[in-house]
Amino acid sequence: MSIAAHLAEEGEIMNPLLPAWPEIIIGLLCFFIVFGILGKKLLPSIEKVLSERRDAIEGGMERAEAAQAEAQALLEQYRAELAEARHEAARIVEQAREQGAAQLAEMREEGQRQREAIVAAGHAQIEADKKQATAALRQDVGSLATQLASRIVGESLEDHTRQSGVVDRFLDELEAKAAVAQGAAK
Repeated sequence: MSIAAHLAEEGEIMNPLLPAWPEIIIGLLCFFIVFGILGKKLLPSIEKVLSERRDAIEGGMERAEAAQAEAQALLEQYRAELAEARHEAARIVEQAREQGAAQLAEMREEGQRQREAIVAAGHAQIEADKKQATAALRQDVGSLATQLASRIVGESLEDHTRQSGVVDRFLDELEAKAAVAQGAAK
């Protein structure tokens, strides 16, 4: 026999969708007991774990933001130091250029002074050689002129004082005429 037939005999027709009241009360009571145990024991640990995770995530984000801010500050500091180093390098290069230019000018001046000293020494040497050559030439010209005059006149003109005076006078007249001729040519 079927269960539906058995219930029909007892006189109660039971709806399968609606349980009996004692079962509903026992089910609700068990539900609240389980819910209470879960709420008292399990929910605080779940809440604690969730809170720790939230703190870890938020703290990690805060630490990451702090690290990023610190990294940004270090980057700015390094950029400033790099710019300062570049400025310092440019200053050193400019200073080296100035020193090089000053040394070059100094060396040029020293070279100019040495050249002028060499030229002056050369002129002095030339002047001394010219005087020496002039003196030697005067003696030779005087001696030759005296010998020539002695041969022409037929008498000896060996008086050295007189000979020197005549030769010097003659050469002075020649120099004066040469100076006048140079002055007129200019």
